[in-house]
Amino acid sequence: MEYFIDVIIPVPLQKLFTYSITASEYDFLKVGMRVSVPFGKSKIYTGIVYNIHTEAPIVYEAKEIHQILDETPLVTQNQLNLWQWISSYYMCTLGDVMRAALPNAFVLESETIVTKNAKKVIDEALLKDEEFLIYDALQFQSSLKIQDIVNILGKNNVLPIINRLLEKEAIHVDEEVFEKYKPKLVRYVKLHAQYTSEQALQQLLDDLNRAPKQHKVILTLFSLSATTKKPVKVSDLTTASEATSAVIKALIDKNILEEYYIQTDRIEYSGEENEASKKLNTYQETALNDIQTGFKQHDVVLLHGVTSSGKTEVYVKLIEDALQKKEQVLYLLPEIALTTQLITRLQNYFGEQVAVFHSKYSSQERVEVWNHVLQNSAKAQIILGARSSIFLPFHNLGLIIVDEEHEQSFKQFDPAPRYHARDTAIVLAHIFKAKVLLGSATPSLESYFNAQQNKYGLVEITKRFNDVLMPDMELVDIKEKFKKKCMKGHFSDRLISEMTDTLKEGYQVILFQNRRGFSPIVECNTCGHSPQCPNCDVSLTYHKYQNQLRCHYCGYTMAKLIKCLACGSPDLDNKGFGTEQIETEVKALFPDYKVARMDLDTTRGKYGYEKIITALEQQEIDILVGTQMLTKGLDFRNVKLVGIMNADTMLNFPDFRAHERSFQLMLQVSGRAGRTNVRGKVLIQTYNPHHNILQQVTTNNYIDMYKEQMNDRYNYKYPPVFKQIKITLKHKDYVVVDKASLWFATSLRQVFGDFILGPESPPIARIRNQFHKNILVKIPKKQSLSKTKEAIIKINNSFLSVKDFRSVKVILNVDNF
Repeated sequence: MEYFIDVIIPVPLQKLFTYSITASEYDFLKVGMRVSVPFGKSKIYTGIVYNIHTEAPIVYEAKEIHQILDETPLVTQNQLNLWQWISSYYMCTLGDVMRAALPNAFVLESETIVTKNAKKVIDEALLKDEEFLIYDALQFQSSLKIQDIVNILGKNNVLPIINRLLEKEAIHVDEEVFEKYKPKLVRYVKLHAQYTSEQALQQLLDDLNRAPKQHKVILTLFSLSATTKKPVKVSDLTTASEATSAVIKALIDKNILEEYYIQTDRIEYSGEENEASKKLNTYQETALNDIQTGFKQHDVVLLHGVTSSGKTEVYVKLIEDALQKKEQVLYLLPEIALTTQLITRLQNYFGEQVAVFHSKYSSQERVEVWNHVLQNSAKAQIILGARSSIFLPFHNLGLIIVDEEHEQSFKQFDPAPRYHARDTAIVLAHIFKAKVLLGSATPSLESYFNAQQNKYGLVEITKRFNDVLMPDMELVDIKEKFKKKCMKGHFSDRLISEMTDTLKEGYQVILFQNRRGFSPIVECNTCGHSPQCPNCDVSLTYHKYQNQLRCHYCGYTMAKLIKCLACGSPDLDNKGFGTEQIETEVKALFPDYKVARMDLDTTRGKYGYEKIITALEQQEIDILVGTQMLTKGLDFRNVKLVGIMNADTMLNFPDFRAHERSFQLMLQVSGRAGRTNVRGKVLIQTYNPHHNILQQVTTNNYIDMYKEQMNDRYNYKYPPVFKQIKITLKHKDYVVVDKASLWFATSLRQVFGDFILGPESPPIARIRNQFHKNILVKIPKKQSLSKTKEAIIKINNSFLSVKDFRSVKVILNVDNF
């Protein structure tokens, strides 16, 4: 009998590939194990076993697998069920999902290995210079990788030379799969067994009297062993004995010390004993009871609690309940910046049971967390992470908390799968029959709509913790201030006076501007020309710190201009302003105070967020300027004033969610003010103080905003009333993409009629030399979502079979929030 497996490989293929296996492999293999498989002419990929069966493929002959990479499954059946759902709901392939789900170190890559042909004697005189260099290198090394050959020859294109050597039968070429994960080994030392007796030890110390440094190392080793009662690391011994590594090596060479290695985790919790969780106040206690009651009727409960109402402490009580039932907890956060504050808080309560998983961690660190979760280790009972942590191999997940559930960061835009972590978490919970708590001070319209429809439970906390008052909100009309000449740069006299008073009282200030860089546009005052990105339809943003113009879409940079590129005039002006410019102006206005900036440019490193947040908490920073990173649930005890530099840029954005997002962003950033016993103050600078959204923000009126926005959504057929799928077509030739998008839209209209919008060029029509066209498919509640997707996929397949359109890239984005 023949045996086969269906394998998921990290390539966007519509169907799974089938490979043949032997009877013994059939007995050993399990679903979820990794295998390395040949694909195409010469590539080798890591695949995940999806199915084991005895049915041979009809269309092609199944190839054999190369090797089995695991002894036990790396991916669980529950994960594969989730992958299947993501693939079908978000219209992508299982290969796309696999690529997103697995840490890079698990997706092994093949490398070409060149070896010498030992069976044939080659006349070296017949070899050309470059061929001889490779052949000669193989006399001293058993094998070479392509990269080694590139280094030897000092050129990138080495394939023609390898081909010539192959023709002369001088070498063999093989594909070999390399394991990327390397465990972290820590070096320890102990005294050699021959010195365990007291007499031998005394003799050793006498002998070492003439080598004082080595003598000191041995004495230090004793004291460290006695105090810590643990194995002694080489690094600790060198520090404590003030010796060099050469002294330690000499002792090892003399067989006085014995070295050994222990595998350890890259991330370890080193805290003291855990502290008890805080006692809840009346509002929190009521909310907790309501959530627990809500969980009896609904699988999902929405917690709508105003900023600083102590939602995290409610989450902690729910986590305690889940841990008592021996269940795992997933705590999802939208922003890595948030995890830094929460890690400390949760570790104080739960110690090493907390594991953290997000993209700033190295591939190796993520593998370790993955393995802990897979083994249901005590070190991974609570997973704190960004959106990718929904892919971890949970065993008995009991509770998922999605904090700041309204955040756009939960949606993955590129590459596929374009999933929404909040919605995927609800499906994941359904697979495990777990409960989901969505928390936010400004819930998304979708979640609040579902709660109103009784799909979700709804719990509200309307008071801040310790009955602290909500911040006092004030709108500053900067149009008036400009007329009256009351502006200094981008600061109104009102904002300067409030900042001065706050800083004198010893409190801190946060300034919010949702644009990084110094200024978005550099313009010539003579001819009006502004430098544009050569790859995208955007002007270049000036970054003063690096003295360069940069494109925020493709990363193109150029040095700051001294003269206009068009007319040669030196009269250049900066239009608009970003966080860098605000930082510069603040330093000039308040030279005696410490100013810092928090945006994508200042938080690039692994601990970038942590450094800034810790400095603000320890009051080493007086004024913090930042982008929307500041808005997300951070808890700063000493911030009294928040200034929003310009509310209009958010309100006037061409998007049907602009008003909802502006409300959420402004209310969230306001929530950073006055979180202790002193009432906070928020100043919002705007050209249009009578705007409805701004009035709703100042009165913290979520319900009015919800009703007004829902009215628009009903009228214009937008989510959550209608579902939508955005289809983006990209090509480097505008004529091709225009023609292709018209064809696609016409085909869609024949099926869906008036529920198709477009094709339209987006506000930025060209990015990375690719022209974009968008088509929007609106899906009424009564219309079958799965049938709609089937029709779109059918049209897409027909589209791709048209010869002229094969080079056009089509992106299907479901629920493009």
